[in-house]
Amino acid sequence: MKSAHDLVADARARIHEVELNAAEAAIRDADVLLDVREAEEFHAGHIPGAVNIPRGLLEFRLSATPELSSRDLKIVLYCKTSGRAALAACALQDMGYLQVQSIAGGFDAWSTAGKTVATPSLPTFE
Repeated sequence: MKSAHDLVADARARIHEVELNAAEAAIRDADVLLDVREAEEFHAGHIPGAVNIPRGLLEFRLSATPELSSRDLKIVLYCKTSGRAALAACALQDMGYLQVQSIAGGFDAWSTAGKTVATPSLPTFE
């Protein structure tokens, strides 16, 4: 029986992970940047320009969104530390997407490196 760690290790062996120092260039070249974390995580802070589609909804949302249906889309994925993104990248490859990359280290590595983080502002209600 495989553990979650085993599944992530298997996924990482099948996908292309972009090192943090190359992530900004990969994002600029991408058609879409997907944050596969949960909505609460996304709203606490995310990479600018990212679209949030939680891992558990990914296949369904991509199948139901015509703008994301082209299998030639250049997609960059990330999550908190890169495990969910690796699993998501495998799922996208299984769906036939041809240009999928994941950011090694995920959002934690991005923010720890001092890279720009977007945080939504809430109204003050004053």
